[in-house]
Amino acid sequence: MICLVGFMGAGKSTALRSLERSGLRTVDLDQLLEERQGASIPNLFNDLGEHGFREAEAGLALEVLSDPEVDALALGGGTVLSDEVREALSGADRTVVWLRQDVEEAWSRVEGGNRPLARDRNQFIELYEEREPLYRDLADAVVVGARPDAVEAALPALRAFDNTIPDGARLIWLDLGDSSHPVVVGPGLDLAGLLTPGGPFAPGTGRSVLVWDSNVSGAVGDRFGETLGPVEVPPGESSKSLPVADEVLRGMAVLGTTRTDRVLAVGGGVTGDLAGFCAATYQRGIDLVHVPTTLVAQVDSAYGGKTGVDLPEGKNYVGAFHQPVSVLTDTALLESLPEEELAAGMAEVVKTGLLAGGTLWETVKGLQPGEIRSRPDVIFECALHKCEVVANDEKDLGARATLNLGHTVGHAIETATGYDRYRHGEAVSLGLLAVLELSGADGLRSEVEEVVDRHGLPSVLDPEVDTGDVLTAVGFDKKRTDDGVAFVLLEEPGSPRTGAVLPDDEVRAAIEALSR
Repeated sequence: MICLVGFMGAGKSTALRSLERSGLRTVDLDQLLEERQGASIPNLFNDLGEHGFREAEAGLALEVLSDPEVDALALGGGTVLSDEVREALSGADRTVVWLRQDVEEAWSRVEGGNRPLARDRNQFIELYEEREPLYRDLADAVVVGARPDAVEAALPALRAFDNTIPDGARLIWLDLGDSSHPVVVGPGLDLAGLLTPGGPFAPGTGRSVLVWDSNVSGAVGDRFGETLGPVEVPPGESSKSLPVADEVLRGMAVLGTTRTDRVLAVGGGVTGDLAGFCAATYQRGIDLVHVPTTLVAQVDSAYGGKTGVDLPEGKNYVGAFHQPVSVLTDTALLESLPEEELAAGMAEVVKTGLLAGGTLWETVKGLQPGEIRSRPDVIFECALHKCEVVANDEKDLGARATLNLGHTVGHAIETATGYDRYRHGEAVSLGLLAVLELSGADGLRSEVEEVVDRHGLPSVLDPEVDTGDVLTAVGFDKKRTDDGVAFVLLEEPGSPRTGAVLPDDEVRAAIEALSR
């Protein structure tokens, strides 16, 4: 049974109607409650009081959840407050789908209506904050996006929970219209099974061509079933270049790759960016599936559709938006990841925690070295945050700029050192400290410095690196405009501020502070 949960105004009833159109036998709990009681929800709430209403609601929910004739159920926003209902929802034959929206969007949908608990904005926000952790803990799948038919589009992927997605894995449906796709995160994924042609994670009947580096092929080489063959690239940032892209594209041609085939990008951020760029340009674009194997890729770079390669003048100067048809994130692959690569990935975990704030930041800042290997929940939350931002700004025209936190200086350090002195995550670690300096967030900077030091990330810039070269590279940031280079600032976790154009002397001082 598919069970739709979410806060007031999430669109559960609308989503349920779309599932009914797909042939599912559906029940809207609020509607059924009104029919059974002979009164509207607002009147029932007033007549029974909140306690009585919750008892009646929970009793009816338990009745429907035990009905084998029901395929899909939309629960009321507060039904999950019942311990008995939450226990029933955790049953093996139920897929709990959370329709996620932020509190401001939720308020805009219900303000001025007749919902008894949506008359006071402050009370509404308190209720949202009380219930969100319950939805989060219950969810097998999260739908990110606002289209009314998003759940219907996600239905084939949701049904896959019955036979292809193991316990401990969860699904994100990233709703982007024609580019909507599933993201699976969890340990022990059956990659060959998920990649069955024609299924929800590998649509179409074409074949797969692997693009990976030599560090990956030995670890996962036999997990993809039959493929056209591999195209192997050298590991490291230097592979993100036009000459290597040329080699990959020609390798795909030699293997006989056609427009109906797909690229499997297996590896870290470099491989994903490079293979994605090749998928976007080969015969004007073919399907792409990401199988991220590094922490950087699993928490950040595999999601969002950005592809590209570097030029000597700047990082990611050549690229395209090309959304994958799926992302399959097997967190168990981190078990064999070298310590230095795991540490580098922690920079993106820290960045995401800072952007999200709240519970995620509190969790991230308490992680011990290596602990992330056994925390698929944290990796899922990082992926979810990235997908939520992308759903609101797919083409990077506004809100998505927040994801650049720490990257302006980080990318400049990579460019100034020829892409061979620091791993991407190591440069981002330094970039985060620089931007917190620019934000005047001295206390938070000290806190983050302690975290990156704990995980073996650099907090001091190599004295051999010329800060003038770094400043020059900042000026070539690909997001600069006629007004200058805009920074993402952060004074406290969860509250990023975009579009800050700063004087060169302030930027230079923040870079020089990294050398102290």
